[in-house]
Amino acid sequence: MTKTWLITGASSGFGRGMAERLLARGDQVIATVRRQGSLDDLAAQYHDRLRVVYLDVTDTDGVQAAVNQAFADFKRIDVIVSNAGYGILGTVEETSIDQMRDIIETNLMGSMVLIKAALPHLRAQGSGRIVQVSSEGGQIAYPGFSLYHASKWGIEGFIESLAKEVQPFDIDFMIVEPGPSRTAFVGSIVLPDPISDYDGTPAHDLKDAAFGGGWVIKGDPDRMVDAMITAADAPVMPFRLLLGKDAYAGVHAALNERLAVLEAGRDITEAVDFTEEELAAM
Repeated sequence: MTKTWLITGASSGFGRGMAERLLARGDQVIATVRRQGSLDDLAAQYHDRLRVVYLDVTDTDGVQAAVNQAFADFKRIDVIVSNAGYGILGTVEETSIDQMRDIIETNLMGSMVLIKAALPHLRAQGSGRIVQVSSEGGQIAYPGFSLYHASKWGIEGFIESLAKEVQPFDIDFMIVEPGPSRTAFVGSIVLPDPISDYDGTPAHDLKDAAFGGGWVIKGDPDRMVDAMITAADAPVMPFRLLLGKDAYAGVHAALNERLAVLEAGRDITEAVDFTEEELAAM
């Protein structure tokens, strides 16, 4: 059955890959981009099924207007893919306040505003799916990516709560957590001015590996896009979709470490509650 998808950040990477595959199989796509002309080739080939919208997700009014117009024109949108975002690689001390604000406005607030704008329409049509592209960095943390992690951990918490709020309306969510992949993501990373005192520390070592060829990236973006679409099409969409062997190993280790810390502190954790006797006497 033909579906209609709205995809943000569709000029490159996962967003572009999804648009290409969905159009090729006959679906309709509303694709938002920040760069004029970035989808001209697809628009020429699929002019009857592709709507390109120029949009900055930090423009709250623009996001609301774009979503409203998309639903007005297409009547029904089956899947919203919140994909727009970027990374900053630098220590907290190196990062400016403006850089902090900008990434939160884009990666976190941009996704939240998009989803909020779509909810009344999805509720009115009686169902819908929202795919939030997060990252393995929504569950683990690398030194030097603190601001990126703040945005991804934040959006995952937002989705976790929101999914419970709208479950009665048959609105489903999937958080996609790709590991490192060979997209243009690294090339678009913002690099704050370095502080030499951090040379030789984990954050700068990771940056040197990322830009010096020492970090072997195993993730195939084409296979990842195929996995996202397959999962979004499934009769029961998974709530989380982790992509990549390294991502699996990293998240698995992080969760086990958190559980170990939880169990180690259990006695202190449980000792702060009122006792059953005290509660009975209140």
